[in-house]
Amino acid sequence: MAVYISLAVGVLTFALGVLGFALKRLLPKRHMSTGSKEMIGGIIGLVSLLLALVLGTLVGSAYGFFASQKASIETLCARSLELDLAFREFGAEMQPLREALKDSMRAAHDAIWGDGGAYRRQFDVRAYMPRFEKWNETVGSLTPHSPAQTQLLSSMIASSSAYQETRLQTSLQLASPLSWPLLIIVVSWAMLLFCGFGELPGPNGSSVAALGFGSFAVASAIFLILELSQPYTGLFRIPSASMDETLAALDEAPK
Repeated sequence: MAVYISLAVGVLTFALGVLGFALKRLLPKRHMSTGSKEMIGGIIGLVSLLLALVLGTLVGSAYGFFASQKASIETLCARSLELDLAFREFGAEMQPLREALKDSMRAAHDAIWGDGGAYRRQFDVRAYMPRFEKWNETVGSLTPHSPAQTQLLSSMIASSSAYQETRLQTSLQLASPLSWPLLIIVVSWAMLLFCGFGELPGPNGSSVAALGFGSFAVASAIFLILELSQPYTGLFRIPSASMDETLAALDEAPK
């Protein structure tokens, strides 16, 4: 979808530039006096500044979201290893929870770097809240039989809460990664700007080529914003190295 939206933005901005050429021919000469051109140039400069600022901010925000999701996955991996270690140290009765933890991480891996439909189900908060409730009931029903187990149980509860919090935060951030109204406003500014560009020069090869390069630049910026806002399904997908290492460590951990 990001490719089609970006192509549409590029075509629209270029078409508005060509429309600007046509409007320049249709306007009476008195409307293109020196004062009018200066006024149009000033307004175009203002819109250019606004577009550059907001478009740059959106690209930076999209990359920040991508980076935060990558950090969340790495944090989730680290906390799952801490939790598995606590389960192992507590005793053999924690083996079912260890298997549940491993299955959860493997399902997340397959959803992110596998089936897109499974990805939607995996990051739906309502889908795994019942599993967290059952998980917490199991941990809460444990009875420590030694001072060491009592200390481990406190650490286990804290690690479990941190793991669940990271998982919830990751899903909630994905619910609305991009402000579509803001993006529409920015694209509208770009279209108006290119229409203004078309009214300044004459329609020649250089000006048409410049419009083409400018349209490509705006479209590529929109493409970056859309793709970085989809860190698990887009072209710039989060690398799976941290999850691969975590699953390997969980598989190799002693029973």
